[in-house]
This record gives sequence, C-alpha cells and structure tokens, in this order.
Amino acid sequence: MKHDPEVSREMEQSLTNMLKDELRLSEEEAQEKQQRADLALLEAKSMTSQYQKEAEKCDSGMDSCEAAREKAEKVVGEQRKLPAIWELRDREREWREGIIRSQVNQNFE
Repeated sequence: MKHDPEVSREMEQSLTNMLKDELRLSEEEAQEKQQRADLALLEAKSMTSQYQKEAEKCDSGMDSCEAAREKAEKVVGEQRKLPAIWELRDREREWREGIIRSQVNQNFE
C-alpha cells in the first residue's frame, strides 16, 4: 500500500476539526457551569443579605422587647411601693388625728 499524502492530510484535518469541536464543546460546557455557579453565588448572596436583614430586625425587636421589659419591671416595682406608702400615710394621719382628738377632748374636759 502506498501512502497517499492527500488522504493523510484529510485525516489530519478531520482529526484537527474533531479536536477543535471537542475543545469548543468543553469550553461551552465550562461557561455554562460557570454561569450556573455565578447565579448560585448571586442567589446565595441575596439570601445571605435577606437573612442578615431579618437577623437585624430580630435583634432590634429583642432590644425593644428588653427595653419594654425593663420599663415594665420599673413600673411594677413602683406600683408595689404605693400600697406601703399609702398605708404609712394612713397610719401617720390616724396618729395625728388621734393626737388632735385627744387635745380637743382635753380642752373640753
């Protein structure tokens, strides 16, 4: 068999074209994968941002709740003191009225 340079060139050209096609397909596949990865990254960043905002709202709500709880505790503490204050005032008033009554009674005797 004779070695035909034309056939050899065509085979070489065909092999080169096949390799080019395979390389092009590999590049396209890599680009598609990169695009999917980029989209997934953007989605992850968006979700992270959303979760961060929700966490900040939660923290703010917790701070507000804690401030309201502290204020309520203070009010309850002040409310608990009132009966004792009124009782003390009543006792002082009764004591003063008792003194005044005894002085009035002494003056009428």
